[in-house]
Amino acid sequence: MSRLLTTLLLLQLGYEFVQYVSFEHIIEERKDDYYRVLMEGQKNRYTENEKIDKWIVYFLDCLLTLIQRLEAKYRLYSKLTKELNNRQQAILEFAKRLKAIRIVEVEEAFKEYSRNTLKKDLAYLVKEGLLLKTGERKGTRYHYEE
Repeated sequence: MSRLLTTLLLLQLGYEFVQYVSFEHIIEERKDDYYRVLMEGQKNRYTENEKIDKWIVYFLDCLLTLIQRLEAKYRLYSKLTKELNNRQQAILEFAKRLKAIRIVEVEEAFKEYSRNTLKKDLAYLVKEGLLLKTGERKGTRYHYEE
């Protein structure tokens, strides 16, 4: 499996930190095992005696190591606090109180700010995982999840 396919697979499974850990680095660390299982898997290639089970176990074990490293990085990064300004904190509290909000409600509650500023704040809160965005255009809702 190519690096790109592995990366895409892990990203689809929700491992967004895959970009910070190298699969190739894990294989490089276990280079001797890599060549041993590769050679063993190719011994009887294209015959009835062909066995690739050790290669598959090696590959899956490397994936497991990668996932463990990604999870460790995720735990570390998820503990970091998000930097929110006072307006963003107020919007988040507003969403927490109502559970689901629309931009028109945010505009009504925060009349002293422009619609564009409030939309940028909502986008930032979504990007940081503090709000969940559903729908599009007039049907857009921002949900607070505890």
